[in-house]
Amino acid sequence: MPPVSQQTPTYSVELFPPKTPEGMEKLKLEIAQLNSVSPGYFSVTYGAGGSTRDRTFETVDWLRGHNIETAPHIACVGSARAEIRAIIGRYREQGIRRLVALRGDLPSGMGGGTGGDFRYANELVSFIRDEFGDAFKIEVAAYPEYHPQSGSPERDLANFKRKVESGANAAITQYFYNPDAYFAFVESCERVGVTLPIIPGIMPISNFTQLARFSDACGAEIPRWIRRRLEGYGDDVESLRAFGHEVVLNLCRRLIDGGAPGLHFYTMNQSGPTLRLWKELALPLPA
Repeated sequence: MPPVSQQTPTYSVELFPPKTPEGMEKLKLEIAQLNSVSPGYFSVTYGAGGSTRDRTFETVDWLRGHNIETAPHIACVGSARAEIRAIIGRYREQGIRRLVALRGDLPSGMGGGTGGDFRYANELVSFIRDEFGDAFKIEVAAYPEYHPQSGSPERDLANFKRKVESGANAAITQYFYNPDAYFAFVESCERVGVTLPIIPGIMPISNFTQLARFSDACGAEIPRWIRRRLEGYGDDVESLRAFGHEVVLNLCRRLIDGGAPGLHFYTMNQSGPTLRLWKELALPLPA
């Protein structure tokens, strides 16, 4: 693998599988808009314990049917080796060459046990490499502000290093709004010999209530000055979105100027905010 500095930047987008046929039809329209700027790939999420598996397959099938580069998420906790082997084999037959390998959250009702053959994402990465060799490029998750279940920054970094050493090619971070957290995390990784591309995850801001709920659940920090400004807009959605756009636009500029090897946009199945950022950042467009 060439050094990070020699990697071509990757700009990609993430979708989640809709719950209804109507939602799927709407998503197809959003995908068409996003595909107009030719992202490096579309990733597709996968629910706790495979709870959205069939809907994930439906979304992936549609994307591949339209020759769109696709990176399905694979969440291993609660799953058996045979099940994961079959899913990945299905993806290989579809011509998919990129996966996002995650531990995933325990499905409700499982308590503290996994009920499957995997406990951690590094075990999944090792399994994919053992079973499929280099057939896939594997992205794993990274947490610049540290995984809420890690116990300490040192333990979180050690866990991340294990995933990398198991065979990951690159990492995508949890979203964040403090660029210093990202750069400090990259420096910490380099100190322990981890030099693979760590691509910042970018969450556009358009709904403060939703963002606060997500952030509280996943441990992503909304800096106090941003949170207070967003709270202050109340029902003034237009002003909130204008402010949120400027915050995220400036974040992306800092990251790109600082050498980040790309950006991964959490679109929340809405093309507009991501496309506006894409165009104002002058990210690559189709020739």
